[in-house]
Amino acid sequence: MLSAYVPIVVALLFAMVVAAGALVVSALLGPRRPTTNLTPYECGITPVGDARIRFDVKFYLVGLLFVIFDIETIFLISWGVVFRDFVTAGHGGYIFAIMAIFLGLLVLGLLYEWRKGALEWDER
Repeated sequence: MLSAYVPIVVALLFAMVVAAGALVVSALLGPRRPTTNLTPYECGITPVGDARIRFDVKFYLVGLLFVIFDIETIFLISWGVVFRDFVTAGHGGYIFAIMAIFLGLLVLGLLYEWRKGALEWDER
Protein backbone atom coordinates (compact mmCIF):
# COMPACT_ATOMS: atom_id res chain seq x y z
CA MET A 1 0.00 0.00 0.00
CA LEU A 2 2.70 2.48 0.93
CA SER A 3 4.68 1.55 -2.17
CA ALA A 4 2.03 3.28 -4.28
CA TYR A 5 3.06 6.63 -2.74
CA VAL A 6 6.78 6.23 -3.47
CA PRO A 7 6.63 7.96 -6.91
CA ILE A 8 4.76 10.91 -5.39
CA VAL A 9 7.29 11.29 -2.59
CA VAL A 10 10.18 11.03 -5.06
CA ALA A 11 8.59 13.68 -7.29
CA LEU A 12 8.05 16.02 -4.32
CA LEU A 13 11.64 15.53 -3.13
CA PHE A 14 12.92 16.16 -6.65
CA ALA A 15 10.85 19.36 -6.91
CA MET A 16 12.18 20.60 -3.56
CA VAL A 17 15.79 19.84 -4.56
CA VAL A 18 15.36 21.66 -7.88
CA ALA A 19 13.78 24.68 -6.18
CA ALA A 20 16.46 24.84 -3.49
CA GLY A 21 19.16 24.38 -6.14
CA ALA A 22 17.75 27.25 -8.19
CA LEU A 23 17.79 29.52 -5.14
CA VAL A 24 21.37 28.56 -4.25
CA VAL A 25 22.64 29.01 -7.81
CA SER A 26 20.86 32.36 -8.05
CA ALA A 27 22.40 33.53 -4.79
CA LEU A 28 25.89 32.40 -5.83
CA LEU A 29 25.88 33.60 -9.43
CA GLY A 30 23.50 36.56 -9.22
CA PRO A 31 24.55 40.22 -9.32
CA ARG A 32 25.79 41.73 -6.07
CA ARG A 33 24.92 45.37 -6.80
CA PRO A 34 22.37 46.76 -4.35
CA THR A 35 19.60 48.73 -5.98
CA THR A 36 18.62 52.24 -5.01
CA ASN A 37 15.26 52.03 -6.73
CA LEU A 38 12.77 51.31 -3.95
CA THR A 39 9.59 52.13 -5.87
CA PRO A 40 6.85 49.49 -5.81
CA TYR A 41 7.40 48.47 -9.44
CA GLU A 42 11.22 48.62 -9.50
CA CYS A 43 11.29 49.34 -13.21
CA GLY A 44 13.15 52.62 -13.02
CA ILE A 45 10.15 54.82 -13.72
CA THR A 46 8.60 56.87 -10.96
CA PRO A 47 4.96 55.82 -10.45
CA VAL A 48 2.32 58.31 -11.52
CA GLY A 49 -0.78 58.60 -9.37
CA ASP A 50 -2.10 56.37 -6.65
CA ALA A 51 -1.82 52.59 -6.86
CA ARG A 52 -5.28 52.18 -5.31
CA ILE A 53 -7.40 53.55 -8.15
CA ARG A 54 -10.81 52.05 -8.80
CA PHE A 55 -11.24 49.90 -11.87
CA ASP A 56 -14.33 50.12 -14.00
CA VAL A 57 -16.79 47.26 -13.59
CA LYS A 58 -16.52 46.56 -17.33
CA PHE A 59 -12.93 45.44 -16.79
CA TYR A 60 -14.16 42.65 -14.51
CA LEU A 61 -17.05 41.83 -16.83
CA VAL A 62 -14.72 41.34 -19.78
CA GLY A 63 -12.50 39.18 -17.55
CA LEU A 64 -15.47 37.02 -16.54
CA LEU A 65 -16.57 36.69 -20.16
CA PHE A 66 -13.07 35.57 -21.06
CA VAL A 67 -13.14 32.90 -18.34
CA ILE A 68 -16.58 31.70 -19.46
CA PHE A 69 -15.55 31.34 -23.08
CA ASP A 70 -12.25 29.77 -22.06
CA ILE A 71 -14.21 27.10 -20.17
CA GLU A 72 -16.42 26.72 -23.23
CA THR A 73 -13.32 25.97 -25.30
CA ILE A 74 -12.22 23.33 -22.81
CA PHE A 75 -15.65 21.70 -22.95
CA LEU A 76 -15.66 21.78 -26.76
CA ILE A 77 -12.23 20.15 -27.00
CA SER A 78 -13.13 17.36 -24.57
CA TRP A 79 -16.50 16.91 -26.28
CA GLY A 80 -14.80 16.65 -29.66
CA VAL A 81 -12.44 13.99 -28.36
CA VAL A 82 -15.21 11.69 -27.12
CA PHE A 83 -17.86 12.52 -29.73
CA ARG A 84 -16.80 9.73 -32.13
CA ASP A 85 -17.16 7.17 -29.32
CA PHE A 86 -20.72 8.33 -28.68
CA VAL A 87 -21.52 8.18 -32.40
CA THR A 88 -20.32 4.58 -32.62
CA ALA A 89 -22.40 3.76 -29.51
CA GLY A 90 -25.50 5.23 -31.17
CA HIS A 91 -25.81 8.34 -28.99
CA GLY A 92 -24.34 10.88 -31.42
CA GLY A 93 -27.56 12.81 -32.03
CA TYR A 94 -28.31 13.20 -28.34
CA ILE A 95 -24.79 14.37 -27.48
CA PHE A 96 -24.81 16.75 -30.44
CA ALA A 97 -28.16 18.22 -29.34
CA ILE A 98 -26.90 18.73 -25.78
CA MET A 99 -23.80 20.54 -27.05
CA ALA A 100 -25.93 22.65 -29.42
CA ILE A 101 -28.10 23.72 -26.46
CA PHE A 102 -24.98 24.55 -24.43
CA LEU A 103 -23.51 26.63 -27.26
CA GLY A 104 -26.87 28.26 -27.91
CA LEU A 105 -27.13 29.40 -24.29
CA LEU A 106 -23.63 30.83 -24.43
CA VAL A 107 -24.38 32.65 -27.68
CA LEU A 108 -27.58 34.05 -26.16
CA GLY A 109 -25.58 35.30 -23.17
CA LEU A 110 -23.02 36.88 -25.49
CA LEU A 111 -25.74 38.56 -27.54
CA TYR A 112 -27.33 39.87 -24.35
CA GLU A 113 -24.03 41.34 -23.18
CA TRP A 114 -23.42 42.83 -26.62
CA ARG A 115 -26.94 44.31 -26.76
CA LYS A 116 -26.56 45.86 -23.29
CA GLY A 117 -23.32 47.51 -24.42
CA ALA A 118 -21.14 45.71 -21.89
CA LEU A 119 -18.50 45.04 -24.54
CA GLU A 120 -18.17 48.69 -25.55
CA TRP A 121 -15.03 50.18 -24.08
CA ASP A 122 -15.31 53.88 -23.27
CA GLU A 123 -12.17 56.01 -23.48
CA ARG A 124 -12.45 58.71 -20.83
